[in-house]
Amino acid sequence: MRRLGHILTDKGSKYAVSGCPVTDRAGIDAALKMLKADRAYAKATHNTWGAWLRDGGPIKGDDGESGAGMVILRMLERDAVQDHLIVVTRWYGGKHLGGDRFRHVQTCVRAYLDAI
Repeated sequence: MRRLGHILTDKGSKYAVSGCPVTDRAGIDAALKMLKADRAYAKATHNTWGAWLRDGGPIKGDDGESGAGMVILRMLERDAVQDHLIVVTRWYGGKHLGGDRFRHVQTCVRAYLDAI
């Protein structure tokens, strides 16, 4: 799994992005398990993810960050990236971010897509 690590901070919340190629749900589950083997990621408030699988279509997990998985899926679709998992991790900083949280997810995904 490729980790770009800390991307941005806003009102105490910290965001990181990770990802890797996957071909099925078992690959997604294995990648998430590997990511959460790192104690810092396991303790994160949210590990939101999305993957666009050739054979299975779109699949996402919001992990309590409602709507964030769909943001990841839209960006994957727009860039025609298939068979790849992207995970945006957020450590909550104590203040609500409102709609800014979606912009931060987009910033993280863009950073990842630009790096691959």
